[in-house]
Amino acid sequence: MIYFYDGSKEAFYTAFLLAYPDEEAVLTSGSKQLGIGQKTVFVRADPARAKQAERRLEELDPECVKELDLLLRSGQPNRDTVAFGYFKLIAARGGPVRRMLAEDAVIAARECMQRVRFEIHRFHGFLRFMESACGALYAPVSPDNDICDLLVPHFRARLPQYPFVIHDVKRRKAAVYDGANTFLAPLDRAEIVLSADEKAWQDLWKKYYHSVNIPSRERLRQMRGYMPVRYWKFLPEKFPGDFGTS
Repeated sequence: MIYFYDGSKEAFYTAFLLAYPDEEAVLTSGSKQLGIGQKTVFVRADPARAKQAERRLEELDPECVKELDLLLRSGQPNRDTVAFGYFKLIAARGGPVRRMLAEDAVIAARECMQRVRFEIHRFHGFLRFMESACGALYAPVSPDNDICDLLVPHFRARLPQYPFVIHDVKRRKAAVYDGANTFLAPLDRAEIVLSADEKAWQDLWKKYYHSVNIPSRERLRQMRGYMPVRYWKFLPEKFPGDFGTS
């Protein structure tokens, strides 16, 4: 049986409760190729069942709720399978399993969560804010994982006096800090009017970058190692098409 759900934590817990007794169960929030004779069920979030499953799993492993949040944020296509396998093992063993490194389910979950954590760490250094004419800061991102709201605490601590928006352009939503509160909001597109200072600083930064660059000694492979190409499009010092990027 294939259990489809909407990708939310509440729906995951509901689906988990239904799918756990099924040894052949597959849980997914995306599309899935059906095998011959496979049946499907579409699971809607049931708050009561979800709370029951969450409470029981948290009794078995108090840290697993936080881990589920990371697993469901992953951009990996198989994240649901990984999360389901990991939580099935917790339920079967009756306690934490994260140190059972001989288990494939644990290895897959650790790798999945590590990718999410590593990208959060990367964006602490890679994120570039632009100052708008009204004084608020804006930063477009297109992360592999669903992490824009997880970036807020770091920058809120660094820039407590500035309201800012971290816009996940791929998922069409934004994490907003208004100077006091943080919230998530849908955001398809953003048209930003840059401040005069921001334009000047961007021009200066581009001039500096190109003045120190030596075309005959470009180390493209090394550059891609330090700064993956998928992050270049939001760097002010990079012009479209530079070094083969788009």
